[in-house]
Amino acid sequence: MNVLTLKKVAIPLVIVCLLAILAFSLSQKEQAPNVTFTTIDGKKISMASLKGKLVLVNFWATDCPGCVKEMPELVNTYKQYKDKGFELIAVTMPYDPPAQVLNYAKMKGLPFPVMQDGFGEMQEKFGKVTLVPTTFIFDKKGNLLRHNIGELNFSQLHQQMDAELAKTN
Repeated sequence: MNVLTLKKVAIPLVIVCLLAILAFSLSQKEQAPNVTFTTIDGKKISMASLKGKLVLVNFWATDCPGCVKEMPELVNTYKQYKDKGFELIAVTMPYDPPAQVLNYAKMKGLPFPVMQDGFGEMQEKFGKVTLVPTTFIFDKKGNLLRHNIGELNFSQLHQQMDAELAKTN
């Protein structure tokens, strides 16, 4: 085999291999971190145990105006979708005093699990969350569907949730 023939075979082969690698890497979806939330009432919920459900993880703070503003809509969303295969976990920032978080959750009657991230563990595992509100939505297989910084558009959120929950697999 001469050099010219080798080039004619090797170059297309290298291109095909590079395209295959690119296609594979693009098809890999970001997965939910393998974490276990400990709620303010001591319940432990692992992300692994939530497979098969659409999961929304919302980072918030009791002193954040945007967070407080969207909280009633999160409550409504939870109530509307909880029996359809949906779970919502609200995680407060490390600087939020535990007693304040507990008081807020009780006063507002938050119906979903709430965690106070005292050591910043969740904040780190979810990609160093620093701004609130920040929301992550994972499909039934644990793939990241959406990462939202700032207040949610609940109309768009509900459309996306309806579409995801309608999927059979």
